[in-house]
Amino acid sequence: MAASKRPPSRKLRSTPNSKMTPANQIATPPKSSAAEKPRSFKLRSTAKLVSSKLSYKGKVFSVFTDTVIEPGNDKPNTRDVIRHNGSIVILAVDESNNPDDPDIILIRQYRHAAGQFLLELPAGRIEAGEAPLAAAKREMIEETGFGARHWTLLTKYFASPGFLGEWMQIYLARDLRAGQATPEDDEHIEIVRTPLSQAMELAGANKIHDGKTLIGLSLYSAARQAGRYLSS
Repeated sequence: MAASKRPPSRKLRSTPNSKMTPANQIATPPKSSAAEKPRSFKLRSTAKLVSSKLSYKGKVFSVFTDTVIEPGNDKPNTRDVIRHNGSIVILAVDESNNPDDPDIILIRQYRHAAGQFLLELPAGRIEAGEAPLAAAKREMIEETGFGARHWTLLTKYFASPGFLGEWMQIYLARDLRAGQATPEDDEHIEIVRTPLSQAMELAGANKIHDGKTLIGLSLYSAARQAGRYLSS
């Protein structure tokens, strides 16, 4: 049987423009031309307000249409912003029955914007010229009838900074004393005393849908686990 012929070997030829890169050498990317370089902006510490127009004024808030040059941009943008005096939130804690699992004073009320009843921490707006702590003490008495001997600021945050310029401040109220609630005429409030452990279970089960309440409960529960705000 005749031996099969092997196909002739072909030598690879390098083209004049091709270059071999040694294994121990990393090729560097080509330099970008001036036209390809990203534009740089001079960052400002604050935005530059070009103009501001009052678009709506209500009892609780106002809406302004602002033209603004924001940090990192060189062109003006239009922003509709809700301006509000700010709000306070009260996390009232009653440790008299069970210091290891204190009661949280929650309220239940109907919220038209949400279209449902919500379980919440007491809260309210700060009146013009009113100090936040004074507003917190006033709102707690109005909505729940409770007063407190010890007050601590837990946190301060923006509720929805994309369009709402409202600061919200959560106060921890301890050493409670009961009194008579004096809600406003349009407020129909049910007081719900809830042990902290149960309130956290409700939050974990997606049965509390109010943001300020979720924030307040979470911060207070975490602080107690870290050994803070425990009854002496």
